[in-house]
Parts: sequence; structure tokens; C-alpha cells
Amino acid sequence: MNLRLDHLRHLPILALMLFTTLLAGCGINNIPTLDEQAKAAWGQVQNQYQRRADLIPNLVETVKGYAQHEQETLTAVVEARAKATSIQVDAGTLDNPEKLKQFQQAQDQLSGALSRLMVVVERYPDLKANQNFLALQSQLEGTENRIAVARRDFILAVQKYNTEIRTFPGRLWHSVLYSDLPIRETFEATSPNAEKAPEVKF
Repeated sequence: MNLRLDHLRHLPILALMLFTTLLAGCGINNIPTLDEQAKAAWGQVQNQYQRRADLIPNLVETVKGYAQHEQETLTAVVEARAKATSIQVDAGTLDNPEKLKQFQQAQDQLSGALSRLMVVVERYPDLKANQNFLALQSQLEGTENRIAVARRDFILAVQKYNTEIRTFPGRLWHSVLYSDLPIRETFEATSPNAEKAPEVKF
């Protein structure tokens, strides 16, 4: 008799464990998991843009040593970098489409300023042969490729997250438990061939 009572005492705990296992298997954790993955992917986008911003001062100084008459172009790069680094979109503001658009536009302006600088460099053969400049060129090329990959990964992470909260059973869990998590915006092309990493050739 005592043995049966002991089993009955543990019944609520066993039922709770079974219920928890069933919930875990039916996707209750998918939405927060995908939300965190999208935020992590965004962090990588920011990391690569910061890497590019960190390269620019050395690049400008190296070019300045050979092309002092190109002050207007150099100033445009410096100003575009300052604007791009002043707009931050963290996990707290990632769901703000206007903020994301401002961030994207500032990064696009910096890309344009760097492209104009590349055209200027063509006029200075000595600069193109400088070892420090060649190293910076290589790092910048690699960074542009990393930016393209990070943006693609973020777009895919957001797509998975948005799909989860708009399809069954994720839609059900979203309405019941995660209604504070909105559909998330992603990058949109704002210039022709924006999906391609720019060629960095000096």
C-alpha cells in the first residue's frame, strides 16, 4: 500500500516532465532560438563593418602620403566613415526599420566614398606599389567579402525567424507566448548590384 502511495506522490512530477518533453519537441523554443540566432548574425554584420572602419584611417594616411592633392576625396572618405560609425543598430534597435535603413544608407555612402578613392589611386603608380598599401588593399578586399557573407547569413537567419512565427505551429506559439517579438526587417538593396561585394582594386 505504501509503495502505491509513493508512486502516486511522484505522479505530478512525472506528468510535468512528460508535458515539458512534449512541449520541447513541438517547437515551443524555436522562436526564441531563431531570434537569438538572428541577433547573433546581426552582431557579425556589425563586426565586419567595424573591421572595415578600423582599416580606413591607415588607408587614408597611406594615400595621403602619395596623393596630397586629392584632399577632397580623402575628406569624403573620412566623413563617410564618421557617419557610418555614428549610427549603431544593436539588438535593442534591430526591430526598428528606420534605424536599420539609416545604418544601411550610411554604410552604402562609405562604400561609395571608398570606390571614388580607388579610382583616384589609379593615378599614382608609386602608391599602388607601396607594400603597406598592398597589405591594406588585401585586408580591405577580405573585409568586403566578409561583409557580404555576414549580410547573407543575417538575411537567412531573419528569413528562418520570420517563417517560424508566420507558419504553424510557430504562429500559435508566437500568439500565445512570444507576441512581443515582431516580424523582423532585413537588408534591402539600395543600389544596383548591392548583393555583390564591391571589387577593391587599386
